[in-house]
Amino acid sequence: MQPNGLTVVVVPLPSVHRVVIEAHVRIGPRFERELDNGVSHFLEHMLYRGTPSLPSAHEQALAFETLGGTLGAATYVDHGTLGISVPGESYPATLERFAEVVCEPIFTGIEVEKGIVREEILEGLEEDGTDVDPDNLARELSFPGHPLGFPITGTLAHLERMTVEQLRDHHRRHYTARNMVVTVAGPVDPSAVAADVARVLGRLVPGEIPTSPPPPPATGPLFRFTRHSASQTELRVTFRAPSEHDALEAATDMLLRVIDDGMSTRLYHRICDELGLCYDVSAAYEAYADSGLFDVAASSEHARAPEVLSEILSLLATLAEHGPTSAELDKAKARARWQLTEMRDDPAETASFFGLGYLTGVLRTPEERLESLLAVEREDARRAAETVFRPENLVVVAVGAAKKQARAALERRVAGFGR
Repeated sequence: MQPNGLTVVVVPLPSVHRVVIEAHVRIGPRFERELDNGVSHFLEHMLYRGTPSLPSAHEQALAFETLGGTLGAATYVDHGTLGISVPGESYPATLERFAEVVCEPIFTGIEVEKGIVREEILEGLEEDGTDVDPDNLARELSFPGHPLGFPITGTLAHLERMTVEQLRDHHRRHYTARNMVVTVAGPVDPSAVAADVARVLGRLVPGEIPTSPPPPPATGPLFRFTRHSASQTELRVTFRAPSEHDALEAATDMLLRVIDDGMSTRLYHRICDELGLCYDVSAAYEAYADSGLFDVAASSEHARAPEVLSEILSLLATLAEHGPTSAELDKAKARARWQLTEMRDDPAETASFFGLGYLTGVLRTPEERLESLLAVEREDARRAAETVFRPENLVVVAVGAAKKQARAALERRVAGFGR
């Protein structure tokens, strides 16, 4: 840790040919109020708009791309990232420019950027302005009235009200040393990198770590249908799940791998291979500081949506009762081993693994993470499924043009889950 409180993580990867610089920041809807929802995402966009030495979006992009990389940023529910991958010889100059973006964005062209973000928000809206993004709707219903349920982009009304002063204030509060982890991965010397980062980012003020209230208890099962003039119904089957510090987190991660880690796993095999109900189906698990979400996403012909939902809920209930088979768990463990091993060939994945781990306080090496996953037994995975796949944790969102009969069938299946 640097004197100003900045955490710097250096991961030497001598066999790769690129260096990745990445910053992880506690930011996002989790740390916003309803009235300024979307400011974290808009700030992410404005980081591309220039610095004192590169005073336009074009000049900034050209400078980084001339060095062999492209600056990338993203905003998630409870954190944000800023990163770039460049050839080793470009690392010193890239770090200087990267630090300038972190510390000194000049926020030019705000109206131009509002136009870009407006188009991004419109992608998730119906013609009348109704939000038809199933992920937004599922999180809103899972965390009603809580920042974890706010949309990452905010709304069009929030966007129109955004000001440069608001952006500067948000940047001043969140882009601080104690609220950030900077990771450098690649063929680098750790001592030299630590000194480099201390020199260019030592100007960051220490700042404070932001806080957020815990989410309210789950109150499911809940169902919401939103009409959308699309050719398919989008389903989100969402459950409140363990937090990143929960004793069941590793078992829940393994449960996810059993359900959806390749086309031979239960979810794809049943819904797609056997029944032909969907072109694709997927599952995901996000763990936050004090809660989490486990969700299954599928899209199908409107009339078939009730059958898709029934099959998904039946599959999850079976896992809660019986757990995975030994063969399923063994395969999931083998794939976890391969994935964590091959990560060492990818400096971007490695930087993200360590950066997010230090930001959240889940401090572990890939070897330690693998050890925790390999320790999961069938009963652990079954207990995780039993804990997660409960009626009170369930939220189902359907977005599409399903007729009244199909909507009623969807609602009945949600109400009847676990009964």
